[in-house]
This record gives sequence, C-alpha cells and structure tokens, in this order.
Amino acid sequence: MRRNLTEEECRAILEQNYIGRLAYISAGFPHIVPITFFYDVEHNSIISYSAEGHKIKAMRKNNAVSMGVDEISSIENWKSVLVQGTFEELSRIDAKHMLHEFSKGVKDVLLNKYGAHPKYISEFSAKIHDEDAPIVFRITISDCTGKLRENKSVN
Repeated sequence: MRRNLTEEECRAILEQNYIGRLAYISAGFPHIVPITFFYDVEHNSIISYSAEGHKIKAMRKNNAVSMGVDEISSIENWKSVLVQGTFEELSRIDAKHMLHEFSKGVKDVLLNKYGAHPKYISEFSAKIHDEDAPIVFRITISDCTGKLRENKSVN
C-alpha cells in the first residue's frame, strides 16, 4: 500500500531523525548534500550548522532550499518526507542558543532511537566562540509533504 503522509506523520519523521539531504541551487544547478539537523517543533523549522563553504555561499545567494528525510526498512517498507523552505543564517545569541538546542535535540533523538548518548555532540555548543565557529542556520518550513509504502503481507 502506498499513501500520502499526514502533516502530523511528516512532523513525527522530522522529530525522530537527525540526518537529511539538503538541496540548494548554485550556479544554476541543484546540489544535494547530507546534513545533520534538528527539527525545532516550536518554530516548525530545521536547525543545522556548517563550516563556511560552497553550501553556505550558495544559500546566501539563493535562500530557497529543500530537504529530504527517509526511514527505509526495505524496498517495500519506507517513509519519505520532503521539506520546502527558506535558509536563514543565525548570528550571535540566536546562533549560540540554536546550536545548544541542536546539540540537545540530536542527543535526544540518538538516545531515543539507539540508546546512545555520544559525547561529541556536546562539543557543538562550545564551538560558537571559536575562531572557526560553525555557521548556524535555520530552514523555515513553508511546505512539508511525505509518502509511505507498506507491505502488510499475511502469513
């Protein structure tokens, strides 16, 4: 069976995952890269970070982006969500606060999903004052859709 996901199901997939594929336009061509993200329920937005580079420079020029998140069990059992939104670079106290929320949120997802509590995630919120501090950004979601395929075989 194949069907569209409800808005609530789409949000649940965003809440329960931390790896997505970010799509952006650079020099007239689409680019897709994996990112670690946190879904900010309160603001219906995606929070992430990056070093200064191709992706950040491109999103500063064209802030229209998409992000895909999948949960794939098999070729016949999967869920997929597509987010459309706008890139916004955060700075100063907003960046520090959201990097802290990102760190806490990803830790919670990993703990709920795998029972893991990786130490390296805690380092992110401390990096905001480093000379090579990451660029913290938000994707404000304008649209979110999803699909599901389930094979409920009878034994």
